[in-house]
Amino acid sequence: MAKTTPAAIWLMRAIFVGLALVIMFFHLLPLDTTPRRWAPPDLLLAVALAWTARRADFVPPLLIAAVMLLADLLFQRPPGLWALLVLLACEFIRSRLPASRETPFLGEWFAVSVVIIAIALLNRVILGMLAVEQAHIALILVQVIMTIAAYPVVVLLSQSVFGVRRLSPADAETLGARL
Repeated sequence: MAKTTPAAIWLMRAIFVGLALVIMFFHLLPLDTTPRRWAPPDLLLAVALAWTARRADFVPPLLIAAVMLLADLLFQRPPGLWALLVLLACEFIRSRLPASRETPFLGEWFAVSVVIIAIALLNRVILGMLAVEQAHIALILVQVIMTIAAYPVVVLLSQSVFGVRRLSPADAETLGARL
């Protein structure tokens, strides 16, 4: 049975914010002072997409925008661009939700992979048009590949640790308009 009470939904929203803050904290820790030759996966993006694909009511658009804008400010990225792209990606995943409820995980993973590639390309093109200094393309490609590879692990941990599961059709009817 799905967690449908408003208190449970607000608790999961708070868990999402807490998880995002933990990811940002560990991303900002100065564990190595030399520049990296590889880019780690964007776990914040993977978590936002996984939670949106699994339970869209746990991550409303305003919450995603606020978390990603905070990440933009903390990671010293151009404020708002990555937040907007991630918000649009999550809304695209959310719009596909009723049609993709019965798709297998590989279909979901493929759709999320295409979305990750699309927002990385859009980010690169927009920053290029605005003449903003960017990381080397190889680092961006490594980060995109690592994020796509980390998505199944994020989904597994979200499902097993936090209980973020896909709704069954009966549970979806119970929630009604909240999806």
